[in-house]
Amino acid sequence: MENITIMTIAKMAGVSHTTVSRALNDSPLVKEKTKQKIRQIANDLGYVPNLNAKGLVKNQSFLIGIFFSEMKTGTSPSFLVDVMNKARDTLPKGYIISVDSMDNYNEQSLPINRYDGVIVVSQSTDDDAFIETLASRKIPLVVLNRKLERDDIVNYATDDYLGAQMLLRYAVRMGHRHFGIIEGQSRFMSTVERRRAFDDVMSENHLAVSNDHIKSGNYLPESGYLEMKEMLTVSQAPTCVFVTNDDMAIGAIRACNDLGYGVPEDISILGFDDMDYTKYLVPRLTTVRKPTPSLVEAGVSALTNLLEGLSIETPKCVFPPALVVRASVQDLRNETQS
Repeated sequence: MENITIMTIAKMAGVSHTTVSRALNDSPLVKEKTKQKIRQIANDLGYVPNLNAKGLVKNQSFLIGIFFSEMKTGTSPSFLVDVMNKARDTLPKGYIISVDSMDNYNEQSLPINRYDGVIVVSQSTDDDAFIETLASRKIPLVVLNRKLERDDIVNYATDDYLGAQMLLRYAVRMGHRHFGIIEGQSRFMSTVERRRAFDDVMSENHLAVSNDHIKSGNYLPESGYLEMKEMLTVSQAPTCVFVTNDDMAIGAIRACNDLGYGVPEDISILGFDDMDYTKYLVPRLTTVRKPTPSLVEAGVSALTNLLEGLSIETPKCVFPPALVVRASVQDLRNETQS
């Protein structure tokens, strides 16, 4: 079968090749009825645009950069994969993504001209200099995950404080009075907000937490395992531990099992994120559903509009989390606790 070109479509549609090109690029210079006719012909013929040629005309690379705060220790592998997969599914056909860590670059070494647009998945205020470099160079930019103080950048975030607050209040309602916590990467805002919620819920219920029950991990499973083992060496273990992401919760549950503690019979475990695997753990994990798919979809859609020079209807939004109750929290309401 011969190659289908714009000239082929133009001949069948009875219009000029310029009109076909404009219609396929959604130009306002072409009537909507004509656009629909041309698109239908292109679709019926299986026309595939020459992205290299299109890129040369528009000075585009069709490459989107996705940058994380830190990929070696701080970013959960599950979260990273979720973001990448959702971005790939949402981007218009023909674009490819490049994933990297912000800490690999400085202002001089960042190859900004390589990208048509950039998505920054930010966890820390340490990222602000990187974000400012992109913003000052006027590259289409969307910042996800962390709420920014500035209003000149498209920014979608999640409410980590609210999610942790709902989770911990649920555990208190289930009768728990002796809590522990395994925190994540110390410089990440998610860690700060989840710990703030933990402290506030403990305070509002007049619950004291032993320093032996406060541990710091790095959001990776091994740290959850090691910190939980250390916590369980104290004289009296807590009845409920808030492990501040699901990946660390895997390690924490393993540590409990290795040391002879049943979950949730002896120790209840709370996670955060609601990664796909959590409903298959034994026990199935009570956690917080972080709206990562919605967050990334909104971010990619906004970036697509920026690439096309279109306005953004909602340039800033904080997405609410949801409590997911499963089987990892023991109901102690009918038991007498000291």
